[in-house]
Amino acid sequence: MLKLRSLLSKDSLPHGELQFPIRYKLLLITSVVLLVSMSGIIFLASYFFRKDSEVRVKENNIKINEILSLKVKSDLHSIKQDVHITASAILRNPTSANAIAKELFEEDQNFLLIGAYDVSLEPKFEALNDEFLQKYDYQKSEVKGLLRNIQPKLKKSFGGTTVIWNASPHFRHPILCLSFPLSESKDTHTILVTLVKLDSLLDAFQTSGPVETFLVSEDGSVLAHPDAKVVLSGINLNDLPIVERMKKSTVDNGQFRYESKDGVSHLGSFKKLGLGGVGVVSQVRESKIFEEVNNIQKRNVYILIVSLALSFIVVYVFAKSLSTPILKLVDASEEIRRGNYHIELHATSHDEIGTLTKSFVSMGRGLEEREKLKDSFGRFVNQDIAELAAKGKLSIGGQRKYCTIFFSDIRSFTAISEKLQPEEVVEFLNQYMTEMVKCVQETGGTVDKFIGDAIMATWGALRDSKQHAKSTVEAALRMRDKLIEFNKGRGTVKKPIIQIGCGINTGYVIAGQIGSSDKMEYTVIGDSVNLASRVESLNKETHTDILITETTYQEVKSDYHVLSMGEIELKGKSKAQKVYAVLGRKTDPNYPKNLSELQKLVGITVVKKGKK
Repeated sequence: MLKLRSLLSKDSLPHGELQFPIRYKLLLITSVVLLVSMSGIIFLASYFFRKDSEVRVKENNIKINEILSLKVKSDLHSIKQDVHITASAILRNPTSANAIAKELFEEDQNFLLIGAYDVSLEPKFEALNDEFLQKYDYQKSEVKGLLRNIQPKLKKSFGGTTVIWNASPHFRHPILCLSFPLSESKDTHTILVTLVKLDSLLDAFQTSGPVETFLVSEDGSVLAHPDAKVVLSGINLNDLPIVERMKKSTVDNGQFRYESKDGVSHLGSFKKLGLGGVGVVSQVRESKIFEEVNNIQKRNVYILIVSLALSFIVVYVFAKSLSTPILKLVDASEEIRRGNYHIELHATSHDEIGTLTKSFVSMGRGLEEREKLKDSFGRFVNQDIAELAAKGKLSIGGQRKYCTIFFSDIRSFTAISEKLQPEEVVEFLNQYMTEMVKCVQETGGTVDKFIGDAIMATWGALRDSKQHAKSTVEAALRMRDKLIEFNKGRGTVKKPIIQIGCGINTGYVIAGQIGSSDKMEYTVIGDSVNLASRVESLNKETHTDILITETTYQEVKSDYHVLSMGEIELKGKSKAQKVYAVLGRKTDPNYPKNLSELQKLVGITVVKKGKK
């Protein structure tokens, strides 16, 4: 029983003291599982989708670069071929130069100029498209001034290379300058130069979608771009990482991830044309690539929030239906801990909790019956003995204990009983015993037995105590005070005044269960017990109410006033025993100072010799 109460007091708390109720545990566990699982799914799906999108963009960039590079290369070769055929015809027949050039200009109105120049960049012939000049309001002097300014660039073609340069900043339209040797021989003395409008190239770079594609010359300037303004401005992109990588690359294509100056991440790729150091570059912002991935993530997060909310509601309702009966069981366990075993619980389900509820109610009833039995048993034996018996810790046998034994007896009980009816004797004895037993229990003593009107009690036998002698004397003094109060209003035949004698001795005894396995009695036996009984009977001779032996006196002499009654011969003892009458506590200023005051206090009348 004590173990059960201890467990309940530690582990069973009322609602207000629960640190983390089960319904919140269920909510937390479900939320964590759902959050982790869905977050994992969202993360993995987004991760693989992101990777897939990245791969697709890279593949798309490469395809775009391949297609555009073929287109640009084809257009440039076509321009070179047209210029080469026209220039060769003019050089063979200089007198027909204007007619031949006019034929080219009429066939392709995008040509502004074609010319052939020697190593000193003096023109062998130079033809301008007059219709082009008139249509776009250009002057011949503008074109010739441009050619003078770019002579250092044009001289590279004498080394056998093709020079492609953006001449747009010098005009109001995107125009490309192309120079290349007349022959493929490294030691060439004639180069061909043309200025051609970039409409066809610009159209090729008008791609849709997030990918931005442009054509870059060897010096990093933009030759073609989806935005014509960029071409007209002649922007140089050498500081763009993808252009820098292309210029340094030993292979004709590549791709990588980089950040621009403004911190924007891009996926870029390049493809070299193998003509004049020109390359096609494609780049796309990662934010655009992964925009749909991010949108999916957002939608998934919204779905997660909705799912969590719905799961919260469902789990809360379920947890409430689960935890409500459990909380009732918690309250019931608290009631049992307080000693209220009669609990009203009804199973509301047919699951394990319903079974537990029924078992709990059955346990409460069993505990209630056991408590009643223990309480009833405790009325016949000491409560401590009843507790040990309930635990099955009492067995036949005993052990040597140093304790204090107490005996008390009502004076002239036989004469009092003769004047009362048996029912009246039992009634007054019960009233008297109730008050006396309280004094024993309040001081930690154990009532050993009732012998008619006599009480036998022990201190330090059943429960160890270092001050068992002091507690025993204290109990006797409390009995004296209670008896004085009890006798107030008494003095008739029906309610006679009660006087008692108490004997106290301290010594070694054998304490334990005496009897058979079927019927046992917890008691103490030994010479110390007999001596306490003999000392109690001496109160009649000494006209006292409380007598203690020498051993008890040595234990309590610093706490109580006593009066030596000398050495007295006792039956069964070969040696006279020192006996002391207890006057009172040393802390009590009103204690009896001598034997006469003591006798007056407790109402002892000294009978002279010869009178009974």
